[in-house]
Amino acid sequence: MKNAQQALQVEIFIPCFMDQVYPETGFNMVKILDKLGCKVHYLSNQTCCGQPAYNAGFFDDAKEVALKFLNDFSANEHYIVGPTASCVGMLRNSYEHFFVGNEHEPLFRKFQARVFEFTEFLLQVLEVDAVPGAELKGIATYHDSCSALRECGIKEGPRQLLSHVKGLKLVEMADTETCCGFGGTFAVKFEQISTGMAAQKTDNATDTGADFLISTDSSCLLQLDGYTRKHNKAIKPMHIVDVLASGW
Repeated sequence: MKNAQQALQVEIFIPCFMDQVYPETGFNMVKILDKLGCKVHYLSNQTCCGQPAYNAGFFDDAKEVALKFLNDFSANEHYIVGPTASCVGMLRNSYEHFFVGNEHEPLFRKFQARVFEFTEFLLQVLEVDAVPGAELKGIATYHDSCSALRECGIKEGPRQLLSHVKGLKLVEMADTETCCGFGGTFAVKFEQISTGMAAQKTDNATDTGADFLISTDSSCLLQLDGYTRKHNKAIKPMHIVDVLASGW
C-alpha cells in the first residue's frame, strides 16, 4: 500500500442521497478508509455540492452553493473522497463553469486535484486493489453509472476491486453502460420513460442470475432499489462500499 508509513489525511464528502437515504454506506466508507490506514475527517458544516440546482438550470443558485463548498473544503489540503461519482463529477468538472477564468480559479485548481471518487482513491492514491477481509457470497453484476463512466472515466476499477471479494462471482449484464433512468429531475419529469429504463436495466441484471446489482452511485441505486422492491425482483441493489465492507 502506498504511503503505508504515514496516514493520508482524508476529508469525506457525504452526498445528499447518502446522508438522507443510505447513511450506513457513509459509515462503511469511513470503516474501510480507517482499515486502510487513512486519517478520516468529517467537515460538519458541509452542504449539498449544488448539483440539483445546476442540473435544473438554476446556475446562480448553484454557484452560490458551490462557492461555499469550495471555501469549506479548501481550509486544508487533505484529499476529498466521495462515494458517489455524480457528485464527484460535479465537483471536478461542472465547477469549472463557475471558477475558471476568474479570481477563484487558483483555489479551484488545487481543490480539483484533491477530489476523488471512492474507488478511484483506493486504486490510484492508496494503490490498493483489494480490501482485506471483504467477503460476500453470491453472484453479482455491475452497473456502470453515467456519471462514473462518462464524467469520471471509471469502468475497470470497481470491477477490479469486486474481483477480490471472497465468495463473489462477477458476471456482466447486457447493455451495462446504458442509463438506469434516474437522471435527477429526469425521473420526475419523464416518469414513464424513466420507469421503462429502470425495467430494462433490472431485466438485464436479473437475466444474468445475479443475486446483487452493484454500482458506485447512490442515486442509481435509489432508482433501481425502488423498482426492484415494487416489482418483487429477486436481486438486491448494493453500493460497492457496502460490498467491500461485508464480511469483517
